[in-house]
Amino acid sequence: MNDPVAPAETLRTALAALLGGLPPRQAAGAVERLIGTYRGATPTDAPILRDRADVVAYAAYRMPATFEAVRSALDAFADAVPDWAPEGHTDVGGGTGAATWAVTATWPGDRPVTVLDWAEPALALGKELAAANPALGGASWRRARIGPALALDATDLVTVSYVLNELTVADRAALVDAAASAARSVVIVEAGTPDGYARVVEARDRLIGAGFRIAAPCPHSAACPIVPGEDWCHFSARVSRSSLHRQVKGGSLPYEDEKFSYVAATRLPVEPAPARIVRRPQIRKGQVLLDLCGDDERLGRTTVTKRHGDLYKAARNADWGDPWPS
Repeated sequence: MNDPVAPAETLRTALAALLGGLPPRQAAGAVERLIGTYRGATPTDAPILRDRADVVAYAAYRMPATFEAVRSALDAFADAVPDWAPEGHTDVGGGTGAATWAVTATWPGDRPVTVLDWAEPALALGKELAAANPALGGASWRRARIGPALALDATDLVTVSYVLNELTVADRAALVDAAASAARSVVIVEAGTPDGYARVVEARDRLIGAGFRIAAPCPHSAACPIVPGEDWCHFSARVSRSSLHRQVKGGSLPYEDEKFSYVAATRLPVEPAPARIVRRPQIRKGQVLLDLCGDDERLGRTTVTKRHGDLYKAARNADWGDPWPS
């Protein structure tokens, strides 16, 4: 795999350069308006990202978080298919292309890349940013409505990140079906909320029905053991906060945690984790409590103590979302 730091730093530098030409008040105002409407609105004939100022502000605010969430999902997927790398990638609803950067941070080499989105200003900015990433130099940025008429060309990998919430139930189903028909592997990322998790599970069920195997985060392809309405499966990715983040949200911490839900599914032979840590580990004196989803299709808690030797050391270093031996 590539070093993820290089694409992440390159992306942050490119976004900072773009934001430098936008008055701070205008950028903050655009972000405050967009974060209240962009995710959760069904696309219309007038894209929500209306012009370059909107797109620059939103990209600077959201691209780093989307990049980190998608990269985390792709890392888990890559662990489950260690001898494979995509030879082609389509990012549906990709806007300015954060998921394409995450793919380049996960697998080395060049590949055909296509980004589909309804908002022309987002596509234009994505292409401009991609000039800083050699692996995206030949990417195609195409305007397309994400709906039942969407047709996808055959490819190895389709990513869909923070898009399902913008669609009707019927359009979500059509998009997942189109991805399943076109790709060998599909990775879907949504917000780490109960509703975001519900959309991920809905997509997961459709992908399994289409013959896909679940690679991550689940250790199995059976029904999710979480009872709807009682809990939800989500994870966390740490994101460096820009000055724009601090200006809009306040606070002084140099980072924030992006909560996300995801599913990575494939038609390839897969080696999913024996178990997955689904909550932040609780470190107590002489013991670590781990909440796990296991390959026995159950949720459960295990306690690892000093008596477990090296396993205890591993537990103390384990993080939310990591694989764990069954």
